[in-house]
Amino acid sequence: MNDTFLMFKELTEVPGAVGFESKVKDTLHKWMEPYAHSVESDQLGSYIAVKNGTSSGPKIMIAAHLDEVGFMVTQITKDGFLKFMPLGGWWEQVLLAQRVRVVTRTKEIIGVIGSKPPHILSTADRKKPVEIPEMFIDIGASSKEEAEEFGVRPGDFIVPECPFTVMENSKLMMAKSWDNRIGCAILVEVFKRLQNENHSNTVYGVATVQEEVGLRGAQTAAHVVQPDIAFSIDVGVAKDTPGINSDIPAKIGEGPQIVLLDKSMIPHVGLRNFVIELAEKYKIPFQYESMSGGGTDAGAIHQVGNGVPSLAITIATRYIHSHASILHYDDFENSVNLFVELIKNIDSNTLSSIKF
Repeated sequence: MNDTFLMFKELTEVPGAVGFESKVKDTLHKWMEPYAHSVESDQLGSYIAVKNGTSSGPKIMIAAHLDEVGFMVTQITKDGFLKFMPLGGWWEQVLLAQRVRVVTRTKEIIGVIGSKPPHILSTADRKKPVEIPEMFIDIGASSKEEAEEFGVRPGDFIVPECPFTVMENSKLMMAKSWDNRIGCAILVEVFKRLQNENHSNTVYGVATVQEEVGLRGAQTAAHVVQPDIAFSIDVGVAKDTPGINSDIPAKIGEGPQIVLLDKSMIPHVGLRNFVIELAEKYKIPFQYESMSGGGTDAGAIHQVGNGVPSLAITIATRYIHSHASILHYDDFENSVNLFVELIKNIDSNTLSSIKF
């Protein structure tokens, strides 16, 4: 396994639900530190790496979030089962009988979200969706006391269990937390490739916390950075599987997605056009995305201070907010190429021409 795939494996497998991102931040720091001139954090926990250019040109912020959707233990029943609440957005139908990892103060414990076998379900019950308040996690404890002896307590966090897997088509990769560890990996690779490039900007590679519950870390980190221009890199919805109909098709492997709008923002038009023209100039494949729901860190960043020209760029990903998502290696590569060219081509004059 080469270093890039090892980075993918380490970043996706480390547990880090919303509000519990410290282990992910430590893993990211291991990969980012060799290429950053300095590193700091805001007081909410977001990670801010700085890459200096040849002059004190515009401050460019590229944000990706550390957190993944998960759960929190809220109760241990007298029989040793765990009740839980979601951290981030889940569709209940993807949960039953799935393996999970409970992260306690001292260890990580494998469990499974319980489900009833079809043999004992009535016809009506088979058609009825099970809601999260009705669910429980089985960690193999026979009592509340035994579960507590395992080290579990209310407030512990839970993440899906799915190892990083290179699929039979070796450009397709499956993992539990591509949303948004692929963005974190892109930050690392962009900083790495800037080692041999000249640019006049100060680049901030920011890995934010608590994106999945309201873009919170992006707001606090942007107050620290005070960027002149900003991008968020996140996953988008792949629409190349059966049953999905969309006016804007999005296929894995066909390039990063330029987000035309989402629930959190309408991007800066001048910046959007600049990115499209640059991608066309350097023959970097891209596609468009629009989302009536959801948002990215750019939705918080663009409202900081006097306003920050911002744009979201996403990676088409299958089965996001589930136990196992799939994306394409070429989209990682083309996203890195796009960001490197953007940083090389932005300076103070360019920024002035982009703004309204």
